[in-house]
Amino acid sequence: MYGDTEAIRGLARTMREQGEALRSEAATLLARAESVPWQGVAADAMRARVRAQAAALGRTAELSDVAAVALDHHAEEVDRRKALIAEIEHRVTALVSAARDRLAGLVSSVLPDPVDELLAGFVPPPHGHRDWLLVDLPGLSRG
Repeated sequence: MYGDTEAIRGLARTMREQGEALRSEAATLLARAESVPWQGVAADAMRARVRAQAAALGRTAELSDVAAVALDHHAEEVDRRKALIAEIEHRVTALVSAARDRLAGLVSSVLPDPVDELLAGFVPPPHGHRDWLLVDLPGLSRG
């Protein structure tokens, strides 16, 4: 799921839906238990047990909601990182291209700039890869 924010957001939606289903199930279970005409100590114990189970389902639903929010935040951060990767990739590509153009245009008697030679020999990470965040080349400003 690396970088697939639609999949991450889909999982968040699923977590929210599961939370709603748990709440609905808890409400149905509680309503059924309370509507049983059965009376006595055993009936009271059954109702108390069902209330406890319904409360546990409610807590689980809340945890599902918390997980959904965390997944949404994660997807936002992944999108932010992907944009940063694209920006770095664009800047490095421009630097490398410019250095290669300058080197190609040099007259053989002129010594090339060592920075241009470094940039011209740069082997980039794959497109969109997180390794772009680690690229450190002269002339690359991050900001």
